Amino acid sequence: MKPCNQCGRCCTKYSNGGLSATSDEIEYWQTFRPAIAKFAAHGEIWIDPSTGQQFEICPWLKKTDGAELYTCDIYHDRPDDCRVYPTSVDQMLIDDCEMIEQKDRDNRKQAQAALAVIMSDSWPS
Repeated sequence: MKPCNQCGRCCTKYSNGGLSATSDEIEYWQTFRPAIAKFAAHGEIWIDPSTGQQFEICPWLKKTDGAELYTCDIYHDRPDDCRVYPTSVDQMLIDDCEMIEQKDRDNRKQAQAALAVIMSDSWPS
């Protein structure tokens, strides 16, 4: 499995209503990160505060100038849905994740073990 190359495919795929935040996360943002909280409404996230409509792309996803790389402006305060992605090699295959190599396709059990190591700091114990 390759390291993440910041292609942004996962963020762009799930931006438009594919993510959620817990009430605890939203409460944290309201208390400590009001700039993030203003994009949450009625239990949904990434809502345009001026229109009440869902953003097509996460408002915190930024494309770097001159490169096909994406960064997250709220990386350390991102929702758990983002933090735990990807959860499985199968999900990565469906999403056409660029981290997947042919050897991962050929041996999904080994690839899942490698993913568990990569995600050990992000997945809940």
